[in-house]
Amino acid sequence: MDRRAALEALLRAHAPLVVAYSGGVDSACLLAVAHATLGNRALGVIADSPSLPRAALAEALATARGFGATVEVVATEELEDPRYAANPLNRCYFCKAELFQRLDALARARGFAAIAYGENADDPAHLRPGSQAAAEFAVLAPLKQAGLTKADVRALSRELGLPTADAPAQPCLSSRIPHGTPVTRDALALVEAGEAYVRSLGFRVFRVRYLPGDAPGARVQIAPEEMPRLAGLDLAPGLRAAGFAAVEIDPAGYRPAA
Repeated sequence: MDRRAALEALLRAHAPLVVAYSGGVDSACLLAVAHATLGNRALGVIADSPSLPRAALAEALATARGFGATVEVVATEELEDPRYAANPLNRCYFCKAELFQRLDALARARGFAAIAYGENADDPAHLRPGSQAAAEFAVLAPLKQAGLTKADVRALSRELGLPTADAPAQPCLSSRIPHGTPVTRDALALVEAGEAYVRSLGFRVFRVRYLPGDAPGARVQIAPEEMPRLAGLDLAPGLRAAGFAAVEIDPAGYRPAA
């Protein structure tokens, strides 16, 4: 049995199914296959909170509409949890626990058999506090169970014609704030505005890091292959207009981490 067939078999075995959907590469692939396999017995649910950019939410919903899946938006309140807001190293655990608690209640109330999320077979090699929350709520990881690596997920996404096939990773806005610096609505809004500006200039893979202080600053990291485009560009005026007091460009560029 090939990996796609194994994935489809897993989905059938746990239908009807709620899929935790973010619009990213993994969850989009999982939801697309679930929809193709289960039809209306698969429901995508996306968490909406201040850590999710408005543009990302709109794009995720448009992607799901493109392959015909039903997606519901559920407001989550991880920012109200002081353990999350304190921004510890395991911040993601509290976010995922909040999400899975809400999905568990939804699934129980509406007769779904299981919840699934987009962890793939490569993910356990990394620090992923969200995996602990998934285990606590018995959330399935069908991509991982079927043996699909990140490369497999991207290949399957191309096969399915998904616009996310080659999309870069986009962790939540809280990941731009240094651990130990409180996550606040104001800080998240500032990062969102800054990244919207940089994206409007045509950059694709980058981060606007929040530098705490009485007047917060920004450290901009651009993917090395895109850095030549910085020649002749001054990002500072636009980022100051977004609300940052000071702007620095990281000469090392952006290296994937968060």
